Amino acid sequence: MDVTSTSKSKRCHRRGGRRPPFPLPDGVRPLWLLICLIGLLGVLLLSGCRPAPAASAGASTPTAPIAIIQNKGSDTLVNLALAWAERYMELHPEVRISVTGGGSGTGIAAMINGTVDIANASREMKPEEVAAAEKNGITPVEFTVARDAIAIVVNPANPVNGLTLQQISDIYTGKITNWRQVGGEDRPIVLLSRESNSGTYVYFLENVIRLGKKSDLLFAADTLLMPSSEGISVEVRQNPNAIGYDGLGYVTPDQKMIAVARDPNGPYVLPSVETVNDDSYPISRPLYMYTAGQPTGAIKAYLDWILSEGQTVVSELGFVPLK
Repeated sequence: MDVTSTSKSKRCHRRGGRRPPFPLPDGVRPLWLLICLIGLLGVLLLSGCRPAPAASAGASTPTAPIAIIQNKGSDTLVNLALAWAERYMELHPEVRISVTGGGSGTGIAAMINGTVDIANASREMKPEEVAAAEKNGITPVEFTVARDAIAIVVNPANPVNGLTLQQISDIYTGKITNWRQVGGEDRPIVLLSRESNSGTYVYFLENVIRLGKKSDLLFAADTLLMPSSEGISVEVRQNPNAIGYDGLGYVTPDQKMIAVARDPNGPYVLPSVETVNDDSYPISRPLYMYTAGQPTGAIKAYLDWILSEGQTVVSELGFVPLK
């Protein structure tokens, strides 16, 4: 009897008693081969069971795209524009509105260059700005969105209560340099103004200093140019000799407003919503938004809202709603 053959036969019996029907590579056991075959079968079954694409009729409606409106310009208008934007986005969460200041000139230039959708301005566009826009193929469209009074402000310790337009012009051109000349104390007058890119600066120059006439009058050389309405407020609070001007919506309780008369015969009128609406206060103006051509879509809807429901926000911020 062959001992070797008998041992091999016993080993085969213990492993299942039967040899595989085909030869296996050295070191590969039948159990591992079975596992591999099952795995391969599973992969083939999964690849054939992918879900079919949903039918177009049953597809869900995609989320509406968000409209983004870029709004830039007048520092006088910036707080009102921010309030409008916040209120509108609460009502229309699908719209995003970005608001920045920088001055009327900055906003108008951005609109001309096509980098903003709406330019805020506290003055009308200049002829040269309109020409630059048209050169770029843009026809600016103007919207009057609110009205404003420019208040003349001094330190509360200043005893002067009223000035005529001519006196204000003479103060800012350097003809009047001491408060004593207009009924105040013997103190030098410190002049405060907005910077030249501000629409308020331009309006004040043309309608107060030049009294609405063709003139070459300019601000006195020692006028301090402030970068913002807040800068004027801070200086007026700290300096009893200072005089400044600002939009009515930016006047704080710790500043004193001066009553203004068109001529010495009066009346001397303080700025308010009522005195702007009845035209008795002599330094008031419209506030504007400009678009590059007639607005459409989300921009038109936003402007329509500003000119209707949005007017309730105007008086909340100290400006004058449209009549």
